[in-house]
Amino acid sequence: MGTHAPADVLEAPTPTTLDDGHARRDLLRLATAGSVDDGKSTLIGRLLYDTKSVLADQLSAVERATAARGGDGGAVDLALLTDGLRAEREQGITIDVAYRYFSTARRAFVLADTPGHVQYTRNMVTGASTAELAIVLVDARKGVLEQTRRHAALTALLGVPHVVLAVNKMDLVGFDAATFGAIAREFADHARVLGLPEVHAVPLSALEGDNVVERSGRTPWYDGPTLLELLEAVPVARDASTEPLRLPVQYVIRPRTAEHPDYRGYAGKVASGVVRVGDAVRVLPSGRTSRVVGIDTFDGPLAAADAPRSVTVRLADDVDVARGDVLVPADEPVPTGQDLVGTVCWLTERRSVPGARVLVRIGTRTVRGLLREVDARLDVDTLTVEQWDPVDTVRTIDATDTSTEAAPRSLGLNAIGRVRLRLAEPVVLDDYATHRRTGGFLVVDPTDGSTLAAGMVGPTLLDRLVPVRADERDDDWLAGAGI
Repeated sequence: MGTHAPADVLEAPTPTTLDDGHARRDLLRLATAGSVDDGKSTLIGRLLYDTKSVLADQLSAVERATAARGGDGGAVDLALLTDGLRAEREQGITIDVAYRYFSTARRAFVLADTPGHVQYTRNMVTGASTAELAIVLVDARKGVLEQTRRHAALTALLGVPHVVLAVNKMDLVGFDAATFGAIAREFADHARVLGLPEVHAVPLSALEGDNVVERSGRTPWYDGPTLLELLEAVPVARDASTEPLRLPVQYVIRPRTAEHPDYRGYAGKVASGVVRVGDAVRVLPSGRTSRVVGIDTFDGPLAAADAPRSVTVRLADDVDVARGDVLVPADEPVPTGQDLVGTVCWLTERRSVPGARVLVRIGTRTVRGLLREVDARLDVDTLTVEQWDPVDTVRTIDATDTSTEAAPRSLGLNAIGRVRLRLAEPVVLDDYATHRRTGGFLVVDPTDGSTLAAGMVGPTLLDRLVPVRADERDDDWLAGAGI
């Protein structure tokens, strides 16, 4: 698998409502995560099947594929509704991120089924980067594994506001309440240290449908909601239009026609906030100010546009604006600079090399940079952070050597650490914790364009990790567990 990723993987804004022609419904983006064979694809297939979101021809194709794989008893392999790649069906694992859409009377959903295999952990960063809820699956027979803890850490890093712990395959442990309770408490301890929001734990069987859409009679000891009830009830993320304006410029439009000889427009998608005709705005990183005199769209001019609308903005002054610049409120202090400190998930088998020349993509801007150093690394098993003092000189590390001993201050595949980058030009440095749509960045290899790391600007869980002692644990924090 390559390590290429879309440049907007960490900044693409998402609508929070969907107009289906009848009523305006909330739109919830969610992602699954978990280890191999925890049943993610089967769970998603069950959700699609039980909410009647599968077309007749799709179901017929899955029935034929199930029969071709030797299925018996007439049961349909629901995992085939999401595992669409031939390699996925042959190996029985999810490799790529599969996006599926379904809806109920109360809400519409965009669901990303992310891979569980450790080799494809990087794909979870793509799938969960815009999610508002993460479903972390655990096999009831195996409990919380290293990959479960890694996915929980990534969920915390990416700032996903809601987490559901789905303890799957309860039918294989006799729907034992003690097993469910032990797994829920262990994950809750881990999640609290990571700073994750409250966790809703649900015992279920994706294969047989228990507590997925319909409440199961085989878990009388569980008094919480079903998975679908949770998905329909969880609050969606706050409206991006209520946040401060951020409009990254994607393209400068100069038609130079007889009809519009002096037209100059700045096209882009409003990442957050609202832009209005008459607003005073500042262009970053240059700092020049002007006033909005027009907002154009394909359907005609607007008086105002909110996130995530794509628009072309015209300004009163002939200021220098280029792709990668960001329009912000004129009176708001916004941090900019050339020294970027952030936490990254390393996405390639090639280790980080101090002193390496890289490209950094942040918003719509791509700048040259220098990876100065890695000064901290997270141990996902113990949730401890190894930190190092700054170095005065750049040391050369063999990027082909994947052993930790050979590169004690570097990052390998799936590692999480804090990096310091020196950029050739100033950029907007929004804190990811408060500006999720503009505070993410990618580190790219300039030689082949492959994505080396996905990162978040500013302090993250590496700066706030504090171990929680067993006697300090508050089991009431585990919402809806019924234990």
